[in-house]
This record gives sequence, C-alpha cells and structure tokens, in this order.
Amino acid sequence: MKGGSYFMDKIEIKHLYKKYPGRSNYTLKDINLSIKDKQFVAIVGPSGCGKSTLLRCFAGLEEINKGEVLVNGKNFDKIDPRNRNVAMVFQDYALYPHMTVFKNMAYNLKIAKKDKETIEQKVTEAAEKLKLTDYLQQKPAQLSGGQRQRVALGRAMVRDPEIFLMDEPLSNLDAKLRVKTRQDIIDLHRQLGTITMYVTHDQAEAMALADQIVVMRDGILMQTGTPAELYDDPHNIFVARFIGSPSMNIFRGFLDSKAQFKVGKTTYNLKNIVPKSLLPVDEQEIFIGFRPEQTRPLLPSEEGKENDKDKFTFKAQLNYAEYMGAYTLLYLEAHERSIVAQIYRKIEGSPHNRQVTMEVTPKDLYFFNADTGQRMYPQ
Repeated sequence: MKGGSYFMDKIEIKHLYKKYPGRSNYTLKDINLSIKDKQFVAIVGPSGCGKSTLLRCFAGLEEINKGEVLVNGKNFDKIDPRNRNVAMVFQDYALYPHMTVFKNMAYNLKIAKKDKETIEQKVTEAAEKLKLTDYLQQKPAQLSGGQRQRVALGRAMVRDPEIFLMDEPLSNLDAKLRVKTRQDIIDLHRQLGTITMYVTHDQAEAMALADQIVVMRDGILMQTGTPAELYDDPHNIFVARFIGSPSMNIFRGFLDSKAQFKVGKTTYNLKNIVPKSLLPVDEQEIFIGFRPEQTRPLLPSEEGKENDKDKFTFKAQLNYAEYMGAYTLLYLEAHERSIVAQIYRKIEGSPHNRQVTMEVTPKDLYFFNADTGQRMYPQ
C-alpha cells in the first residue's frame, strides 16, 4: 500500500453538484468523471467554468451539495480533508518568505511531527529530483519563478501524496519558463507514479502534459478524452474551437434538402460530400468546421478546378502570412470571418491583399448543429 490507507485503482466522481451560498446557479452541474491510477488529467476551460472549484471539492476545501467522490470504491468525500492524503500546488506558490528552501519543503513534515532524520531524508531526495540541492539554504526571494515553483512541488512531494492537485501552477511564469517547468512536472509525475489532476486555462499546456483532458464550460463537463481524441473527434463545437491552436475555422450557414449550403450570398453544392442521412427536410442552420492544417491554397496550376463537386473550395482574401520556420500561417478572410491556414512551405514575396482559392478535403470537414452545438457529422 502506498502513502496510506486510501491507495486507489481509480477515482470516480458521480453526479457532483456544487452551489456557493448566495448564488442561484450551480457552479458545478452533474459532473461525472472516471480517472485511472497513475493518470495525468488536465481540467481545462475558460475562466469561471468551475475547474478550480472541482479541484477544491475533491480536496475537501469546498463542500459538495450533491453527488459523491469515490476513491477505490470508498467514499472519499466523507473523509476529513486532513486525512485525504492529497497534495495541492497553487499558482502563487504559497511559500514562506522568511524560511529557507529546506524549511519550506520540510514544513508539512514538521507539522506532522516526523523525526529529524525522516525530514532530512525526504527533503534531500525531493531536492535531488527537482535539482534544488544547491538552493536548500536560500530563501524564495533569491530564486527564479521556475525555481520557486519547484520548491512548491517539492513541499508537496515530501508528503508522499496519493494524489497531486495542481491549480494553474505555471500561470505566473513567462512563456519560455513555462515550457521548461512543464517538462519538470511531467518528469516528476512519471517518477512518482501518482494520479495528477491539473487545472489550466491553456489548452496547449493540457495537450502537452495530459493523458486525459477534461473540457468544462459553465460548470458542465463538455467532453473527456485523450488529447488526440479531443482534437480529432470533438463531440461539440465548443470543444472543437477550444482544443487546437490556431483554433478550428468555422463557417455558419444554411443546409437544405438538396445539399445546398448557403453562406451569405454564396451557395456551395455539397451533394457529393454530405451523406443523404444528414440532409434536413427543411432548411437548417449549421456550422461547418475545418482545422487550419487541413486548409490549403490552390496553386496557380490548380486554379479553375474549384468547382469540383468532390472538393470543398472557397474564395478568400489573404491579408498576411507569418513564416514560422517549419510552417507558415496564412491569415485570411472569407464570408466576413477570419480564417487561418497552416501550410508546410514558405510563401515567397509579399502575400498580403491577395485573393486566393482555398481547399479542404471533404473527410476533414466537421458539421455541427447550430442550435445545440452538437456534432452531426462525422457520426
């Protein structure tokens, strides 16, 4: 048994609701989530969606109104928060400025009345793993942001927690340091072999770190899956737009029973693209989505073929291009919407203010119901 009497094979959160006093609406609404042992789970969503509240409910820092939290089949929400054997790392590090790195990391062990030898051993081991050995006698003010974050991680590590909870731990770091520190976090996760629940608003961070991603919106769990599943198989337009950078391109228009898709004053014939089962009896408002890397400009030699019924092509105004080395981002406008294409070649010369024809392969199109936001096709 590891770290105490509540070693888990998995976590089950069932029909969890949370409403803060004085508020009319629930912050969390019917959350159902299963987490396997040793998984790194990222919880993402826009500000105010309830992701930090979910973490705090799991830690016991907030009471739940309805539902239950099970760890290895046992009611975790009935256990006193002090006995849950979880470690939480916050975005502001929460270090004691008057204490050395060693004393900060040893603080929880000292409160737990561990003997001096045990404290020395655990802090030393954690410092070695986090490359903090040379800084143990320094104070937080003498450290960089990344080093302070590693001290906060070390303070959590020495407790041998069964579960790591991290709430926006990298949000105070600059972009370069965030990349380095998230490598430290994933290395730490692999070394410890514990479940990690990680809250972030940065979907790119979640994609880089997580085995499983939980996407939330307005207190509702929108979709759960691996990074690849969420990117390639979004169940709704919110997940399709939220996961991926640059975001998925979207056209909003009307589809009729003859597979004519109208966007503004332009009509596209999708007869050879849309299955008959998807065609509505009456005209229906839908979204058509496609990823930037699935969008390419036709070469001059291909111009004139844009009416091919087996292709989805559209005219666009190319405003400017960003050469990124390995790829180029094209920023376009079509049907009064901003479109981004990602291509793996350099555009020569000055490409701005040029009209181009863009093409998307039909298999790369996503169709969403405009009323519900749910994906209609592929099914």
